[in-house]
Amino acid sequence: MHKQDLIIVGAGVLGAFHAFHALRRGLSVTLLEKDAYPIQATVRNFGQVVPSGMSGRWFDYGRRSLEWYRFIQAQTDISVRPGGTVYIASDPEEQQLLHELKRSMDAKGYPAELLGQTSCLDRWPALKPGYCREGLFFPGEVSVAPEVMIGRLHAYMQEAFPRYTYRAMTTVVDCYPSEGGVLAVTNGGERLAAAKVIVCNGGEFKLLFPELFSRSGIVVSKLQMMRTRPMPGVALSGNILTGLTIRRYESFEDCPSYASLSIPDHLRELKAWGIHILFKQADDGSIIIGDSHEYAGAFQADDLGFSLNAYINELMLREAERIVSFDVRNLDRVWAGFYPQHPERDIVEEDLEGCIHIRTAIGGKGMTSSAGYAEESIARLLGDS
Repeated sequence: MHKQDLIIVGAGVLGAFHAFHALRRGLSVTLLEKDAYPIQATVRNFGQVVPSGMSGRWFDYGRRSLEWYRFIQAQTDISVRPGGTVYIASDPEEQQLLHELKRSMDAKGYPAELLGQTSCLDRWPALKPGYCREGLFFPGEVSVAPEVMIGRLHAYMQEAFPRYTYRAMTTVVDCYPSEGGVLAVTNGGERLAAAKVIVCNGGEFKLLFPELFSRSGIVVSKLQMMRTRPMPGVALSGNILTGLTIRRYESFEDCPSYASLSIPDHLRELKAWGIHILFKQADDGSIIIGDSHEYAGAFQADDLGFSLNAYINELMLREAERIVSFDVRNLDRVWAGFYPQHPERDIVEEDLEGCIHIRTAIGGKGMTSSAGYAEESIARLLGDS
């Protein structure tokens, strides 16, 4: 039986970048995906690569991820687009947080620029002056088209690395140590041998190690998002994040005044639904708007349901109408995304028998930080310091 150096279960962004870094190190890698292509959290998001919203080591992973996105984009078009990220403050408390984050980023040597109201409205004329008081702009950040990026990343690896095998529609139903390595058993009855297996299973907890996941404390977040019809007349470049995002993202939680941040009455219901308003314009001129957050335990995630809550969408649209002047109700589609996270751990890492390595529940950090995190993860698995 031929033994690979590494089998990776799950072809989403976290599994794909683990494969990328292992291949760069010269390992032979087989990547297995249960669906025809990744269809879960990796493609159901904004595609915003925003280290500015991260804190601690995840900021560092995000910063490193930007380098890897640019490196791969220089080899082939995986949909990486410049444009930066701006956070728009709508009241004095949010402005204070912008100034505090600017000082923090200056200390880290991470480029950021405070923009007054006039500068913001000049750059993003779709913003309403009654909402926009000030902005904090990060010129080096980028965006991707998630459903395009992941497919092109796999195609690039298949072309660039002869020791890479990618197999879709292959479900791993068992995984156990065997003869100094590990065997992954597929739904077709195959037994694939490798020195190590990495399980990047996203929100799939019922197939592999269900007992482990049932006691893990992982929760699943359901997000509602929407996309307008193409609006080529609207100029909305880059990643546009607003006051509710300032009130939510980890980097702002580290700011001195965050602990005393008040909640205005008109934001209370929005915060109760985990709503913060983001905008990103796609290449075709359509604009993604969202999102919200509902939670359930890993094994109660089915209770979140497949339906979309029209009331939550209405709350988001009303808030979006406060922020921008274009018709946010000119919608083409709406959808829900699901991603796992842990209330106390920033990622779930479990190492079994020295050869099976679970890496999941990265939360909303995947698109921003997976490339940098996976680089370190592979180095650790290979015994590097």
